[in-house]
Amino acid sequence: MTDDASGDPRLGSAYQTTLEEGVTLVGVVHDHPASVARVSGVVERRRPDVLALELPPLAVGLYEAHAAGGTDPLAFGGEMSAAIAAAETDRVVGIDGPSRRFCRQLAARFARERPAAGTVARSLRGVASVTRTAVACRVAAAVARRTPLSPTVGSRTEYDITAADPPERQAEDERRQAGAATAVLDAFEKPPASRIRSETREAHMADRIRALRREGEVVAVVGLGHFDPLVERLG
Repeated sequence: MTDDASGDPRLGSAYQTTLEEGVTLVGVVHDHPASVARVSGVVERRRPDVLALELPPLAVGLYEAHAAGGTDPLAFGGEMSAAIAAAETDRVVGIDGPSRRFCRQLAARFARERPAAGTVARSLRGVASVTRTAVACRVAAAVARRTPLSPTVGSRTEYDITAADPPERQAEDERRQAGAATAVLDAFEKPPASRIRSETREAHMADRIRALRREGEVVAVVGLGHFDPLVERLG
């Protein structure tokens, strides 16, 4: 576990850990001001050789464009844009699916476990939906590079807390949001399609982080729901 000497409760958090392999994992509540502050602080302090983000590779360019343009992360991109803006490296990698490797891993799991046809169909529909969003991000990034426009894709999550609130209030609200999400996950078992897709994503992200570690120090930013599974896979 990592403690922060500054005393900022957003930075000294249970949602980050540095593994012996030279990988620092940062868990986030997407778009939350406390998570944005933590990610910025960790990236600035660690100065990684590689910044690994829970984004599809096709989507990274749009977040880079907004970070380069100075867009407020709480307006678009949240902790992902904040991480890019804080990084001193040009090596920014989307480690989530869909990608060719992710699709191969998903297909291998289908072949190994032989789930029901309905489960396969629902899994593929989920992948298709994420793929459409990733392609839209790729197109929007091209527009941002070639025009004065700053297009966005998707919507951000709103909270009853802002970056102007005291760090203590931000950290408290983040813990509350994380606790509520965990309670929901504990109360309901994931449908098979969702479980297969989530576990395959985590296996894929762990493999990508291991590969990137060969290039030097890695900071990986992932949603809090994937934090503990990735710690287990990489530990």
